[in-house]
Amino acid sequence: MVSQITAPTPSEIIYPDSDGQPMSDNTKQFRWIVTIKENLELLFADQPDVFVAGDLLWYPVEGDPKIRQAPDVMVAFGRPKGERGSYRQWVEANISPQVVFEILSPGNRLGEMAKKLQFYDCHGVEEYYIYDPDHVDLTGWLRSENKLQVIDEINRWLSPRLGVSFQITPSTVEIYRPDGERFLSFVELARLREQERLRAEEAVTQLEIEQRQNEALTTKNAALAAKLRDLGVDPEQI
Repeated sequence: MVSQITAPTPSEIIYPDSDGQPMSDNTKQFRWIVTIKENLELLFADQPDVFVAGDLLWYPVEGDPKIRQAPDVMVAFGRPKGERGSYRQWVEANISPQVVFEILSPGNRLGEMAKKLQFYDCHGVEEYYIYDPDHVDLTGWLRSENKLQVIDEINRWLSPRLGVSFQITPSTVEIYRPDGERFLSFVELARLREQERLRAEEAVTQLEIEQRQNEALTTKNAALAAKLRDLGVDPEQI
């Protein structure tokens, strides 16, 4: 008797939530990943149909868990916010992430990055950015004629999807929101909030001082008016 092996159905196929690879190789790479991801979260906080994730496995093809990639940061327009173990495209209305960021570390190899570019090109990414913080080197690709094409001039480039712009300086790349505010690290954001809190407290304190001064002046004027009346002088006629 010959036994038959039945191929697993798509619902039985396991799509792991982890590929066993670290999110980053060093603190600088990790800081950039977190800064870009969190600032994009903040930028689209009021848009419920924009999903932003960092180091999340993306499975574009149902039935083949070997086809996958974990972008350092990805943005999917048209998908709701929420927790996910992975981004399985067929569950996400077959919408592929439109924007992807990769932050290089010394451990990245040319062949590895070439495969990532091929993956993102094949599976519909519209904008792809690679940043090498050690060499302040930013490269971008934009989908044109159904293919990712290199952006010739990336300095001061305005992302069509995100609305953010990139400015290259001798020491770093600065990313600016549509309102002109620069992407800030978590520490910078915390310090900014603290400065705003202190300014608000100072404004309240100054207002209280002015109110007390006005009250004291009103009291003083009232006492003076009373004395004038005692002397038979109408203060309104002075």
